Parts: sequence; structure tokens; C-alpha cells
Amino acid sequence: MTELLIAPARNTGCNDIDLLSEVIVAAAAGQRSPLDDILDAEMVDEEPYMRTLSNSLGIHWLEEIPSPSEPLPLRQICGPQVALRHRILPVEFEGSEEHGTRRLVIATYDPFNLAARQAAVQAVEMPITWRMASRRRVHDGLRRLYGVGADTFEQILEGRDLDYENLEQGDEASVIDEDEDEEASVVKFVNQIIREALEQRATDIHVEPLSDNLRIRYRVDGVLIDIAVPENIKALQSSVIARLKIMSRLDIAERRLPQDGRINLSFEGSGIDVRVATVPTVEGESVSLRLLNQQKFNIGMLSMESSVQDKIERLLELSNGIILITGPTGSGKSTSLYSFLSEVNAPETRIVTIEDPVENKLDGVMQIAVKSEIGLTFASGLRSILRADPDIVMIGEIRDLETAEIAIRASLTGHLVFSTLHSNDALGVIVRLTDMGVEPFLLSAAVRAFLAQRLVRRLCESCRRPISLSEEKKQELGIPLDLEGTAYEAVGCDHCRGTGYSGRLAIYEIALLTVPMQELIAQGAPASEVKALAIKEGYEPMREYGWTKVMQGQTTIEEAVSYTHLTLPTSDLV
Repeated sequence: MTELLIAPARNTGCNDIDLLSEVIVAAAAGQRSPLDDILDAEMVDEEPYMRTLSNSLGIHWLEEIPSPSEPLPLRQICGPQVALRHRILPVEFEGSEEHGTRRLVIATYDPFNLAARQAAVQAVEMPITWRMASRRRVHDGLRRLYGVGADTFEQILEGRDLDYENLEQGDEASVIDEDEDEEASVVKFVNQIIREALEQRATDIHVEPLSDNLRIRYRVDGVLIDIAVPENIKALQSSVIARLKIMSRLDIAERRLPQDGRINLSFEGSGIDVRVATVPTVEGESVSLRLLNQQKFNIGMLSMESSVQDKIERLLELSNGIILITGPTGSGKSTSLYSFLSEVNAPETRIVTIEDPVENKLDGVMQIAVKSEIGLTFASGLRSILRADPDIVMIGEIRDLETAEIAIRASLTGHLVFSTLHSNDALGVIVRLTDMGVEPFLLSAAVRAFLAQRLVRRLCESCRRPISLSEEKKQELGIPLDLEGTAYEAVGCDHCRGTGYSGRLAIYEIALLTVPMQELIAQGAPASEVKALAIKEGYEPMREYGWTKVMQGQTTIEEAVSYTHLTLPTSDLV
């Protein structure tokens, strides 16, 4: 068998055959199938290696695994406990039942796993045709067919006499308070949901009760995706939600009011902070989980263009004034704020923050969490902060006039203030603050800069494809003709799960308040005049920044257009 495994590696460019032999020997000594060890060691290029191995073994290779039109018969004939435990995937039926030639096609990535083959033969009451596919395709296919945590789900419900077709919410199976084995199974099931989300680089998990199902969705790279879940998961709705509430130390008996909590997890050696929010709906409680990596922050991690980073670094050297960051929820504002604070954090500087909630802990920074139920609001907390001798103050969000006025007062009395606000673009903050009731002359005197940002999806470098843009097309889109580089389009591959994107990056626009702009704002000039002057003073709209990232091959035209606003020419603004 050793030579069977080594020959495909040699033919596909493996450079260290001796080390590969050692991996195979070690797997045999540990009574493991060696294929997992070979792939985990990343000594071979998985796809070509597996394809070559299948050819040498005479097993048909599946380039793609088709999605079954009727998945239920496949799940019934090969249950999740067998399929998921042994990582074998029923793909389709072939042949005719009428002629007695009906067979089940099963895909595996490890033809040397004899235990899997024996389990399949014992569980499946018909002949089997074996196929080979890549490990990633088999795992993805198992998730689609059975859903996340399906093997655990089966264990929980095994032996229960439930009428799943007519199951009402009031008849939900509750197993949290049952015997320890069942409770452990629910715990395992919920852990699998969270682990799967972390493996897929999700930022949010949404557990949403529907009339006939419990929907679970992950937000990956800013896009919500439905996750396959086991059939009849509705039967464990109350148990799953109760487990999440227990983990986040919420009141499991309170189902009528929204609640907020948090969970501290460890995943692959790093800490994960999970913010949990429950909302009562007509079908039961909906639970949202925000997954936050506990990471080290610095301005370099933002990957700003030098034109923006230079301006930010000059702003961080100021001793007073307000720097406002704007953008929608989930646009990376908190990451930017923490990065700025980390940059100015020094032994001789006292930094105090007030946040709702505290998303990440920074060494050397005094962080206060808002607790509105006891009267600790942004406004009341900020008053106390100013009596605590801070040099730099960070306010999680300016939500009302009182908070805005205190922040302005702080900046005018020698403090550097960072905060966030919701508006469409950087200059839209002016309209937003004046609408709150802030006097224009105070705004112009206190604010030093407006920074707006959005998160766009980053192109997968494994499959991105270059496209040619004519001068006419560039003019139509508004891409500067002198902007050099190559634009790419998203394709999709195994590495990016077929989306064409992997990760996200921030795009920015920054408006510095120059003296002419301050005078114009103090006079209460219309937004169009302020914008026209800002453009003359060097303000670069976010779409222009987006075009730079497009021509660098980091994102697509579609992403840049979707997340930015078209800026009219100056002549149209005045």
C-alpha cells in the first residue's frame, strides 16, 4: 500500500518522498488510515494527488458531486451516524429497481478505510458502487445532505416517539433537563453549530424559529448563507435555544423580553468572544451570535492606502478635537477605533472608553461598559470620564444630542475624542449632527476629521480571473484612465467554497476639516457647497478608493459599486 500512496505523490510533484514515507509508516503504527495524515501534512497538492490515486486504483473520480433532487431516500438508506462517523457520502442511485440492478453510489476520499466500507455494507441494504472525490467535496456534501451536527441530532432523538409531521411548538421535545447523556448530546450539537461557523470564518450566527423549521444562518464575508440542518430540528428548538441562553448566562425562563449576554470560547488556541442577543418572535425566541476574535490591534492590520494612512497618522498626533468614524453596522468601525487607540496607547497617556458593549479588551486602556438599566448611559458615563483626568476618550457611539454636546465640550477643553456615528458617507455626518441639534459653529470648532468606511469582499487569489477594460468602459464606470493595474472577476473554487471571494477588506474616505471648510460649516452652508469645497481641498470619495482596490486585483467592480455612492461632478453640486 505504501507504494500505491507514494507513486501518485511522485507523479504530482511531491519533493520529499522520504518524509512522506515516514508519515505513512507513522499512520500505520498508530493503526490509522494514512490518507488523512498525508493530506493534513500538506505535502501533496490534494486535488491532482487524489485524482491520480483514483486512476491508479481504478476507482471512478468525481469532479463534482451533484446535489440530489430527492435527498430523503439517500438519508434514509444511509443514516447520518454511519455517513458522518466514517465520512462517506451517498451520492445517487443507479440502475433499475425493476430489473434488479439498483445500486447506491457512495463517494469517499479514503478508499483504504476498511472500517468505513464494512459499516456501509452493514447499514445499506443494497449493492454499493464506490467513487472517489476530494476530501473537501465529501465534507461539503455531507453538510448539505445531513446538516450540521446531524449525527448528534440522531442520538438525541433515537428512541423518541414523536410525531414530527404534526409537531407543534407547544409539543417541542425538551431534553436540557433530561438525563446527562441527552444533555451532553444537546451541548455537543450546539458546539458543532458554533464550531462549523468558526471553521467557515463566519462573523454571525442566526438561530431563527420558523413555523415549520428552525433556520440557522451564518454571515460569511458579509453575506448570509443558509446552513443545512437535520430534518425535524424543530423538535429540539427549545432545547437548542435554552442551551445558548445557559451558555450566555441569560434567564432561560424569560421568553417575553429581549436579552443580551456573552460567551467566552476557545478555538484552535485563540480566544473567541461571542455577543449573544435574543429577540422574542411569534414562533419563539430568535438568537443572534456575533463572533469576535480577541486579536492584537494595530494600524497596519487595516491595510489602508498610504494616502489615507498618512492622514490618519497625522490626526493621531493631535492633542484635542473629535475624530468621527461612520458606517453601517458590521462595517469594521470598532476594529478601526481599536487600531487607532492601540497606536496612541503609551505609558504617559491615559485612555478611557465607554462602549456598548466592550467588544475587545485593550491592555492599558480603561474600558467602561454601558448599563442603561442602572442609569449608566453614554452621556452619564462620559461626564464621569471627564472627571477622571483622561487624555484620550473613546465613545462607542454618539446617539443623542446630550452625548454629542459633552463630546464637543471634552474636545474643546483639551481632549482627543474618538467616536462613531451612522451616516451614508463622511460628509453626511455634518447633516446628521446638525439634525441632532448640534450648533454648526460648535461642530466646525470641535471636529477635526470624518472617516467613512465599508467592508467589501476580497477576491479569492486561487481562482480570480483577469478581465480587460476598454477606455470606454472605464469612462462609463468612472474609473480614472490613468489608474494602472488589472481588474479581476470572481470565479469560484474549492478554496473559497465556490463564491469567488475569501475574506473582506475595508475601503475608506476621509474628509479633513480645513479652515475654509470650518468657516463654511459655521455659516450653516448647504451640504452641496461643503462637498464641493471638500473635493477642491483633496477629499477623495469612497468609490475612488474602491477603484484603486479593483485595479489592484483585491476586489471586483460589482463589490466597489454595491458598497459605495456615486459622487456627482463638482459642477453638479454647486
